[in-house]
Amino acid sequence: MTGSSPDEALRQELAALRLSIAEHNRCYYVLDDPVVSDAQYDRLMSRLLEIERAFPELLVPESPSQRVGAAPLAAFATVRHAQPMLSLSNAFESEDVRAFDKRVCDTLLEAGLLRAGELAEYEAEFKFDGLAISLRYEQGRLVQAATRGDGRTGEDVTHNIRTLRSVPLVLKGGYPEVLEVRGEVLINRRDFERLNQAQQERGEKIFVNPRNAAAGSLRQLDSGVTATRPLRFFAYSWGEIEGAGRSGLAGLPNEAVRAAPCATHAQMLDWFERMGLPVDQSRRVLKGAEGLLEFYRDVGARRADLPFDIDGVVYKVNALAAQEVLGYVARAPRFALAHKFPAQEETTLLLDIDVQVGRTGAITPVARLKPVFVGGVTVANATLHNEDEVRRKDVRVGDTVIVRRAGDVIPEVVGPVLEQRPPGTTPFIMPKNCPVCDSAIERLEDEAASRCTGGLFCAAQRKQSILHAAGRKALDIEGLGEKLVDQLVDSGRIKSLADLFALNADELADYDRMGRKSALNLIEAIDQARRPALSRLLFALGIRHVGETTARDAARHFGSMQAIMAADEASLLAVRDVGPVVAHSIARFFAEPHNREVINALAQAGVQALAVDEPTGQRLDGKTLVLTGSLPNWSRDEAARRILAAGGKVSASVSKKTSYVVAGADAGSKLTKAQELGVAVIDEAGLMALLDA
Repeated sequence: MTGSSPDEALRQELAALRLSIAEHNRCYYVLDDPVVSDAQYDRLMSRLLEIERAFPELLVPESPSQRVGAAPLAAFATVRHAQPMLSLSNAFESEDVRAFDKRVCDTLLEAGLLRAGELAEYEAEFKFDGLAISLRYEQGRLVQAATRGDGRTGEDVTHNIRTLRSVPLVLKGGYPEVLEVRGEVLINRRDFERLNQAQQERGEKIFVNPRNAAAGSLRQLDSGVTATRPLRFFAYSWGEIEGAGRSGLAGLPNEAVRAAPCATHAQMLDWFERMGLPVDQSRRVLKGAEGLLEFYRDVGARRADLPFDIDGVVYKVNALAAQEVLGYVARAPRFALAHKFPAQEETTLLLDIDVQVGRTGAITPVARLKPVFVGGVTVANATLHNEDEVRRKDVRVGDTVIVRRAGDVIPEVVGPVLEQRPPGTTPFIMPKNCPVCDSAIERLEDEAASRCTGGLFCAAQRKQSILHAAGRKALDIEGLGEKLVDQLVDSGRIKSLADLFALNADELADYDRMGRKSALNLIEAIDQARRPALSRLLFALGIRHVGETTARDAARHFGSMQAIMAADEASLLAVRDVGPVVAHSIARFFAEPHNREVINALAQAGVQALAVDEPTGQRLDGKTLVLTGSLPNWSRDEAARRILAAGGKVSASVSKKTSYVVAGADAGSKLTKAQELGVAVIDEAGLMALLDA
C-alpha cells in the first residue's frame, strides 16, 4: 500500500476497525465480558497498525493504537477545574444516615418538593477506593484529564489517562459540546497481585495496596510506564457541561444542574453509559433511610467478593432539582453522604508518648508505636489528641493498644488491652516545658489543649507558621517545602514571615537540595506572593480560629488590613458567622505588638493585599477567558480571581466559545489554538483594561 493514496474503501475500513477495537476494549476492560478471542483482537489491531503505518496522514490521536504513551514530561502542569471537585461528608453509624435522611426530607418538604409522609429518593453506589479524576471532553473527544488536587486545581495527567483502555478517547453519539466527567481510577485486586509479582521479579518497588499503586501509576511523568499498569476508570459525577439538552431546570442558579440534560442523578449515569463511559453496575435507586441501610448491609456482606476495593457506599439525592435546593456547606454537598465501612483495627505495642508543637503552640501527645499494618498502610505513629484524651483512654507506655485506621483518616489509638498491661506502667503526665524552646507549657481553664508560651520565639511554631503561610490556600509559594523551612529557621535566616521576602537566589542556592534553578524559581514564587488577595494574607497569618471562610468574610466586610487591625471585638462581631470566640481571637492577635511588627515588616517588604474578595461588578458577565503563560504582575490564580470577581468564567481549554485568551510569557499550545480558531488574544494590560472598563 505504501506510495499510493488511501481510497474511500480503505478509509471506511479504518473507521470500522477503530470503532470495533474501541468496543472490544469496552467489553474487556469495562464490562469484563470479552466477545472475541485474544487472537481475533490481535488480528484487528495488526490490521489497524498496518493501515496507519502505510498512510500516516490518516493517524489521529483518538486511534486505539495511540494508547502506548508519549514522551516523558518534565513536570505536571496545573489545571484549574471549571467547577470544584468537592469532598463528601462521612457517616459511620446508622443514626448518622437517618439524621441525613431527616435533614433532606425536612428541607425538601419545606421547599414543596416532597409531600408529607413521602420518602426521599436516592441514588446509591459504591465508594471506590482509588484516585479521583476529572476528564474533559470537547465535541466528544478527550482533551484533558486532571487529578482532584485541592478541589479547585489539580495536575494535568492527560497523557497518562489516554493510556487507560476503559476511558473512551471519543464518546459515542449524543454527547454535548463540553462535558467534564468526574470519577475514580483504581486497580482490581487480581491485577494488583500480578503487578506486584512483576515488580518483585524485576527487583522494583512493591506497592502497599491497590489505591497507592493506582495513584503512583497515574502520576508517572513517563506515560509509557502508566500504559503498562492495569488501571481502570469508573465515572460517578460531572462538572461543567455545555451544549446539552435541557430538562426543565434552566431557571436554577447552579450551573452543573442547569446544564444537565436529565432530571435525576441516576439518569445522568445512564446517559454516561450510553456514551461509552464505565459506571458502577451495582448502583441502585432507593427510597428512605431504611432503603439506604439495606443497601449498605448488602454491599458490606459481599464486599470481600468484589474485584476491587471499596471503603463504603455513597448516597445522593436523586432529583437534580432537589440537589440544587439542598445546596452545599463549605466543601461538601448537603445532598450526598459517604457511609464508611467499619474501621480496620489491629493491636501493637505503645513504645513511647512524645509531644509535638503545632503552629499555634498547641501541644499534641503522639503515640510512638511498634509498626503495624492496618487499613492498607504501615502505622508507626498515631495522634492522642490532648492530655484529657490520653487520661480518658488510660493508655500508658508499655501497653498493648488497639490502633484504628479508616480510609484516609489519621490513625488513632482506640485504647489499651488491659489484660496485657505489664506491671509498673504509669499514667501520662504532660511536660511542663516545650520540648523545642523550653518555654513554659500552659493550659487555659476553658481549653482542652495545652500550649507552648514561646510564640514566634519557638522554632517549631515559626516553622509551622511559615509552612502554613506558604500553603496553596494562603500565599501559595510553590517550592517552599518543609526541609528548606527547617534549614532557614534553624540557621536563623528566617525569624518571621516577613523575612521570606528578603531572601535572594544566591543565598538560597547554598542550602541543601537547592540548586540555582530551584532557587530562582522559589524567588519568583515569593515575588508573585507579594500581592495576595486580602483574604489569603489574613488566612496566611495563622490567627487562631480563622479559617479560609472567616478570612474571606472578614476581608469582604472590612476591605483592608488596616481596618481589620483597627477593629474591636464589637466591630468584628458584625462579620458574618463570627462569634465571640473568633472575634476575641482576632482582636487579641492584632493587639500583640510583635504581630503588628510582622505585618508592618511585610508592608515594608512590598507585600500589598488586594481586596478582591467581593464581586466588583459584572463587567465580564457571560465571558469565558483562558489564561496561558506567565503574566508580568499577576499570578494566574490572582488573575483568575479577578476575572471571577468581575462575573467572568475561567476555562482550562480553548474553544470557539472562548471570549478571550490572556497570553503571557512562554504561552504554549493554548495560544496556538486561539489563533487557529480566531479567538481574541490579549495580554495582562488588556485584561486590566477589561476589568477597569
